[in-house]
Amino acid sequence: MSTNNLSYNEQGGGAEPAVELGQESTPTASGSTAAAGLFSTDFKKNEDLKEMLESNKESLKLEAMKRIVGLIAKGKNASELFPAVVKNVASKNIELKKLVYVYLVRYAEEQQDLALLSISTFQRALKDPNQLIRASALRVLSSIRVPIIVPIMMLAIKEAATDLSPYVRKTAAHAIQKLYSLDPEQKEHLIEVIDKLLKDKSTLVAGSVVMAFEEVCPDRIDLIHKNYRKLCNLLVDVEEWGQVVIITMLTRYARTQFLSPWREDALFDENSEKAFYDSDVEKEKADSKPYMMDPDHRLLLRNTKPLLQSRNTAVVMAVAQLYWHLAPKQEVSIVTKSLVRLLRSHREVQYIVLQNIATMSIQRKGMFEPFLKSFYVRSTDATHIKTLKLEILTNLATEANISTILREFQTYVKSQDKQFAATTIQAIGRCATNISEITDTCLNGLVLLLSNRDETVVAECVVVIKKLLQTQPSQHSDIIKHMAKLLDNITVPMARASILWLIGEYCERVPKIAPDVLRKVAKSFTSEEDIVKLQTLNLAAKLYLTNSKQTKLLTQYILNLGKYDQNYDIRDRTRFLRQLIVPNEKSGALSKYAKRILLASKPAPVLESAFKDRDRFQLGTLSHTLNAKASGYLELSDWPTVAPDQSVRNVEVKEWAPSLGKPKATKSDDKFYSDSGEEEEQEEEASESGSSGSSSSSSEEESSSGSGGRTSCRLCCLLSPVFVPPKSHELLHRMSGKGLAVSYHFPRQPCAYSHRMVSVQLTLTNGRDQPLEDICVGEAGPPGIAIHRFATIERLQPEASITVSMGIDFNDSTQAANFQLCTKTDQFSVSIQPAVGELLMPVTMTEQDFLKEQGQLTGMNESSVTITIAPDSMSSQPVGRKVVSVANMGVVPSSQNSIHRFAAKTVSSGSLVLSSVVLQEASTAKLVVNTEKTVLGSVLLRELKTALSQG
Repeated sequence: MSTNNLSYNEQGGGAEPAVELGQESTPTASGSTAAAGLFSTDFKKNEDLKEMLESNKESLKLEAMKRIVGLIAKGKNASELFPAVVKNVASKNIELKKLVYVYLVRYAEEQQDLALLSISTFQRALKDPNQLIRASALRVLSSIRVPIIVPIMMLAIKEAATDLSPYVRKTAAHAIQKLYSLDPEQKEHLIEVIDKLLKDKSTLVAGSVVMAFEEVCPDRIDLIHKNYRKLCNLLVDVEEWGQVVIITMLTRYARTQFLSPWREDALFDENSEKAFYDSDVEKEKADSKPYMMDPDHRLLLRNTKPLLQSRNTAVVMAVAQLYWHLAPKQEVSIVTKSLVRLLRSHREVQYIVLQNIATMSIQRKGMFEPFLKSFYVRSTDATHIKTLKLEILTNLATEANISTILREFQTYVKSQDKQFAATTIQAIGRCATNISEITDTCLNGLVLLLSNRDETVVAECVVVIKKLLQTQPSQHSDIIKHMAKLLDNITVPMARASILWLIGEYCERVPKIAPDVLRKVAKSFTSEEDIVKLQTLNLAAKLYLTNSKQTKLLTQYILNLGKYDQNYDIRDRTRFLRQLIVPNEKSGALSKYAKRILLASKPAPVLESAFKDRDRFQLGTLSHTLNAKASGYLELSDWPTVAPDQSVRNVEVKEWAPSLGKPKATKSDDKFYSDSGEEEEQEEEASESGSSGSSSSSSEEESSSGSGGRTSCRLCCLLSPVFVPPKSHELLHRMSGKGLAVSYHFPRQPCAYSHRMVSVQLTLTNGRDQPLEDICVGEAGPPGIAIHRFATIERLQPEASITVSMGIDFNDSTQAANFQLCTKTDQFSVSIQPAVGELLMPVTMTEQDFLKEQGQLTGMNESSVTITIAPDSMSSQPVGRKVVSVANMGVVPSSQNSIHRFAAKTVSSGSLVLSSVVLQEASTAKLVVNTEKTVLGSVLLRELKTALSQG
């Protein structure tokens, strides 16, 4: 599809001048005609396009479709061309048909009646040899939102789900969601298709089918059990959109299937393997039963960790939320650097990332405290970004760093962005509340800000000071008096109301000032905002109870004004207070408790983060961003209290016993394939006798690793490679290594440390005059590549050499494994980059099995090229020698002398890799490579082409 999109872009670019040319050719003879031509351009242009589409010339139709797709790309409406376009859906021109389907996918839902007329054509296109046409036809069919064609859509989806092309199967997964939204009653039938597609081994299909699962049946976790390990292992190779979908789904799955790793007695072992004497320990601690992490739980954490290096911000965010919700608390911090790295992205990305960091920083300050400076506000930041950074800095404030943070806040208060300055004052108040040692310092600083010229800053200071004074009112009478004097100058309603509340609450501490304040606000009562009026009524009632001699008449005056106010809240408050504080026959017993009601001590307010309760939503979701449950949100369940059955994820591998018989090689071939015919016969007998014994271990490896390779059949690995290249590679030169020289080669033998690792042999030579001590492997990388280190060499004598073995899991990639080679006194950075052929292990199979497997690896899983071979190489021996020297592959028996076949599987994931060389006339040959690992297949094809083309 990527190739198809590229061609569309190129065609759209080429179509633009043609569109402009059509506009310039519009007749404009006079001023009025020019105006008419201007407004009729689209009509004229579309008429031209209709004529071109109805032409008998394919070239004109193709040009018209290029221009139409160009119009769509520019956002222009081309729906009126639908009748003319749909007539060309049966065209035999493949390029024209592609463009027609692009158009139909866009407008089929709008023009359903006309699309229905061509439904038979779409059904025929589902059988087209071209996978892009089959997929496009299904996409158009699923875009027609008419219930009457539901049975046709269902049949098409079921057929597409078994298509040989993974791209068509991917499109079938997308169509499932459309059909479900059209007719939810088809749910059970669609679940059957989802179950089938979940077993698909293609990375192209994985993300799409998981998305269909989330839309149709997210509660059917039983469908995931058997595919869990496969999804974990395929995750690295899935496209980025699919990675996000799968990670989100596996997060929910893990919360239902594994025990919580947050227990205090938790034990964490990367390999989840029991120690030798664990049985004795278990007997001693039979009652305590400490937590041991499930190996499948660890598999998920281990396989998602490399994705923190992804360039896609959504993938990084998905992994971060997975670790937050699933990982042991001591391991969550590994996502910190990746999240901080995302703060260099666009402001839209920053906003989402900062929201999630704000939630995390409330519970775990230590995660982000080392990166405090990353959250300092920049002058170029938007207000909403500044506010979030301020929130995080406040969450991270501790006694150790508060002085640094307060210095930053002092700068922010002077900002020209008044909204941000006001938010900073609120943050200072929170810091003062949370850290009692700086409460007085913050309070004095806020009092100084009361003389600020900006009214917004002063008003916010008043509100924050009011909250802080509630914690220590007896010590700050002077501040209350100072704020009372500011009442004449402050006009912000909330600030005025705060001052009035503060004076009313502590009126007994300022007995001389409070009545005068009441007198001033009584004059302006009718012009005040409602919130100020309410606090004026409260102040009058409190002063009436504590100082009735001075304020009785003022209180009656204010109550009379409130009685006839337009706001019913103020009228209700007035009637309530009158009955409460002025005793009469109707007031009853309640007036006796007036002082206890109005002058009761109030608890100090708790200044909390706005993100305190957001952790109830899954991080990275729309619901978390909005702080409200969005439509379609799936809640994370609580950890189970009892460990669910682990065996539900075990996969039974269907086995078959391929014929290992191989035609005896001719004498000319003996020299290459083996040293003697006798050794070859012994090898055949050994492989035959060992086939049954190795079946169980092979199936166990495939089920435990969740290999991305094909498990529909079992392939027997050869006990020894067909050919081992004698060439070694220099790892460390004697001069660079200060006398230590190291070379390496690939012995092409199964690794003793792990079936996922490639075996590498290192030869170390001491060129010094003195012994080398403590030679070992230090730090290794990059993430995603695992290294099994050789045992430390305690002493290497001068001029002596030693050969050691290492295991490296290259993860089916030619990316170099970097590590440090250390001695007692020095460290040397070295790297081993494998040739693509060293990532394979040979397998044996019959010709029939080869053809069967090759038939299932077509389409995007197949790469081919025609090459020229030297005449003296047009025989089995040179071809075989060159292929196996480049790649560690097994030779497959062939009934045709002109066809040579080779088979292997990738060491890391066990994915099948097939190669065939078809000799043709004129010293040419067709070279074909089939594998699900498309990138690896392309590299292998290039290497084999180079080797076979050389004389």
